[in-house]
Amino acid sequence: MKWIVVAILLMAVPYTIVTLRYRKEGPAFQPYEDMRNRANVSRLLSAGYQRITIPAQRPAGRTGIPGGAVFQNAPGGLPEELRATLVETPRLPLEITSVQAAATANNLSPYAIELTCTLPDDRHQLGGAELYLQGDTLVLTPTLERVGGDLLTRARQAAVLLTIPAGTLRRGTHRVILTGERSSRTWKLEVR
Repeated sequence: MKWIVVAILLMAVPYTIVTLRYRKEGPAFQPYEDMRNRANVSRLLSAGYQRITIPAQRPAGRTGIPGGAVFQNAPGGLPEELRATLVETPRLPLEITSVQAAATANNLSPYAIELTCTLPDDRHQLGGAELYLQGDTLVLTPTLERVGGDLLTRARQAAVLLTIPAGTLRRGTHRVILTGERSSRTWKLEVR
């Protein structure tokens, strides 16, 4: 019996040292999620899209964003070309009820968008957005996060502030589409 214990110790100690020294940082390999993300990135790049993740802030009151953009209602859902490109379509808020944004922006300054949307249920909240750039079209897809445990959101209307980082937008006239499941909003943006 003692030889078994000695053999285990002779194998376990070096294995533990090697594992701790050369272990990959971060989460372990998750085959389904990692392969889906790789496929998504390669399909977006081959279709000419650039994807940028935008965090959301939940302001306590009005943010004082300068308005001026003329908003139009658009059909709900993702644009057909983007929907066909994505491996898995994201879950969207039901409706974009209001938007506040400027009609012009400087490419060296961040561009802020304040929006109010209707959440699909009490178990999700708005956690940010994905910005898809292709040519002169900007598609913003708000991303929903599941609320943990037995918690529920306070209201089905969510007001958030999205800020596109400075240097992201190139100069020119762009068409911005803010997507919702049933209704979306669109406007023209002049970047100088």
